[in-house]
Amino acid sequence: MNRFALLSLYRSLTRHKLYAALNIGGLAVGIAVFLILGLYVRFETSYETWLPRHEGIYLVQSEWKGMDSPFVGVYPNTMGGLLTEMKQDFPGLVGTRYNGGEKGGSVIRGGVAVQEDVAQVDADFFKVFDLPMVSGDGAKGLASTDTILISRSLARKYFGEADPVGQTLTVAWDKPRPYRVAGVFENLPANSDFRFNILLRFPTVEPDYFHHWGSTSLYTYLRFPNEAAARAFEQKMPAFVDRRALKDMGKSASANVGIRVLPIARQHLEPAGRESASAKLTVVTLGLVGVLTLLIAILNYVNLATARAGLRAREVAMRKVLGADRGTLVGQFLGEAILTVAAAALLGLILAELGLPLVNAAGGLSLAIPYALVVPGLVVLALVVGTLAGFYPAVMLSRFPAAAVLASARSPGGGRAGTRTREALVMLQFGLAIAFVVGTLVMFSQTRHLRTVDLGFQRQGLMIVPVMDDGIDAPQRAALLQAFRQLPGVQAVGQTNSGPGGVGNNNADNVPLPGVKGNGPSLRWIEVDKGFFSVVPPRILAGRVFDLAHRTDDSSGPAVPGQPRQIVINRQAVAKLGFRSAEDAIGKVVGGDRPRQIIGVIEELRFFTPRLPVDPTYYRFYPETIPDGPVAMIRFTGDPRAMRDRIAETWRRIAPQVAFQIQTADQMMTEKYYKADDQATRLFTIGAVLAVLIGCVGLWGLASFNTARRVKEIGIRKTLGASATDIVKLLVGQFLRPVLIANLIAWPLAFVAMRTWLAGFDDRIALSPLFFLAASALATGIAVLTVIGQSLRASRAAPAWALRHE
Repeated sequence: MNRFALLSLYRSLTRHKLYAALNIGGLAVGIAVFLILGLYVRFETSYETWLPRHEGIYLVQSEWKGMDSPFVGVYPNTMGGLLTEMKQDFPGLVGTRYNGGEKGGSVIRGGVAVQEDVAQVDADFFKVFDLPMVSGDGAKGLASTDTILISRSLARKYFGEADPVGQTLTVAWDKPRPYRVAGVFENLPANSDFRFNILLRFPTVEPDYFHHWGSTSLYTYLRFPNEAAARAFEQKMPAFVDRRALKDMGKSASANVGIRVLPIARQHLEPAGRESASAKLTVVTLGLVGVLTLLIAILNYVNLATARAGLRAREVAMRKVLGADRGTLVGQFLGEAILTVAAAALLGLILAELGLPLVNAAGGLSLAIPYALVVPGLVVLALVVGTLAGFYPAVMLSRFPAAAVLASARSPGGGRAGTRTREALVMLQFGLAIAFVVGTLVMFSQTRHLRTVDLGFQRQGLMIVPVMDDGIDAPQRAALLQAFRQLPGVQAVGQTNSGPGGVGNNNADNVPLPGVKGNGPSLRWIEVDKGFFSVVPPRILAGRVFDLAHRTDDSSGPAVPGQPRQIVINRQAVAKLGFRSAEDAIGKVVGGDRPRQIIGVIEELRFFTPRLPVDPTYYRFYPETIPDGPVAMIRFTGDPRAMRDRIAETWRRIAPQVAFQIQTADQMMTEKYYKADDQATRLFTIGAVLAVLIGCVGLWGLASFNTARRVKEIGIRKTLGASATDIVKLLVGQFLRPVLIANLIAWPLAFVAMRTWLAGFDDRIALSPLFFLAASALATGIAVLTVIGQSLRASRAAPAWALRHE
């Protein structure tokens, strides 16, 4: 690439400033979108890869299969004592358990609890996870149950500049107790699902429920020397399950319970559970948006570059006359194209850097540009795209005979073939852009639907206090609930063991049916107290809900032989239990040797993910206190912030030794179930808007080019009687044709993509034709507005001027 190419490029750009701005600007925007979404994909796929030797770490998953249960699927949690039993059967196995994490405990200072990310691990934790240490020995720090490890940020928070090693910190897990700080580890990076700043040892004595097959309570990680060893271990699991789960699960337990191992680097995008595909699908979708937006920008650039190159046919002919050979001309065009793309890449990098804070704010992200990786990639992009864009005009123009071009015997625009090529590129551009618009409309409508759909209870005006048991005794809990009820603005207070946003426990139970062999269908069961149905009053389909006037509703006392427990079921449980209607279920007794009588049927309460159907559920009544993981729910009126402050003050007065936690139901469900889809929708919308913008920039440029080429034709048409309206219709119609045909590309593509995305939701909108028609109408309207200015200007030109125009 010589000085002549630089000078030629400079003259070309300065002579056609608007063309240069459109060409470079459109490609720069596409590169910026690609960079930002590429950074997002890179970040999402890099979780846990920061760990040294992460390739050998595997997450143990529990698989529930071959049974009638709301929880059939693969889950990342395991039985608490699984690792102990594995080590007994497989000597030499290296592994650790992990429990807690984000807001899993607290630090007591001055008698007041401060919520912190506390996690329990085993002594072998550092044999699996090589956490970078700032000071102290990590492995030795976990050798005792009296010592802890803390993060660099927590050390600074509580000890300032002093050395924390050897000092004492009071940490509350189940109960507050002092621990000696044995080491400080480096802060965890953002690309990690682990959230802990305090590590402490599991107790040496395991509770009985740790060895109950069928329970899941924590995470188990194993280290293997290679993937083959991990897969060989996994193949031994069916026999291990049959051998170990015989007592709890019976013979052939492996038909119902399985154990899998998953590389830790895949854990973030394959979190298992019943909605495991959503995170991966979101990343793949946004990655495709970035690639397709860049493709649209490249098509736009190539289209404009090839169109404008035709106008330089006479320049090329003159250079040939002056002695330039074909190789020199090809090198000139390729050099100019590569330099132009390089300028666009630099501008795109600048736009990405400027736009990144806005994208981070819109998506709740913390992305940054790694220049050492991005700059070489942009250099390669400039070479590849520049070569692709410059090759066609270079070859096309360099082969024209100079005499024919100077005699105007050749069309400088490439003739009919060139026109068809440009139309095809416009169709492809707008096909992708219209598909983006359809996707944006569908995603926006679906996320809005999830926000406004009837969940069976009102999210607004509802506070959730998720921690009502750890470190709080029964008298304190009763005092807290009574104090909450007396606060100004509080309408009702209730308890449950499973609340909105999945807070609390997940439990299922088989309910034998009279006259039907087998264990019966499996239903989710939820414990509620006397205030629960006042906080979330359900729509009663038949019968009644629990009340204190019926003493037999109480499930807290010992079972009385011959007297069934009273339960309330939801609509889904009616069909699951084999009843024809809600009324038919009232008064019926189910449950076999643990009889339960149905006293009421209610409409579903959607506490859990909208991606899955509502589970058949029955409710049990405990008037005063919930024995199994109570969660407080507070219905209130007025300002949520003021109510939160009043509840927090009450908490600190009655239970200061336990860290206070509270969220509105809307916040909790958004964080757990809606945030990822909202984030994906915002990023998708940004990509779609910019894709349409790039397409319009290219369309405007082509309109400018074509009207310039057809000035004489327009003059002749006007001389022969054509009106300005006829000229506008002619020119607009020429550009609407490829835009309208683009729907043949856009609609099938958008239909397949959005049907796949919506299939991930049980509660979803219909894929209405209105989305496709609206997107096409929008794209058509934008296209008309884009080219009509050029068309009007051309139609108003005086015929005499047009016929003299060169």
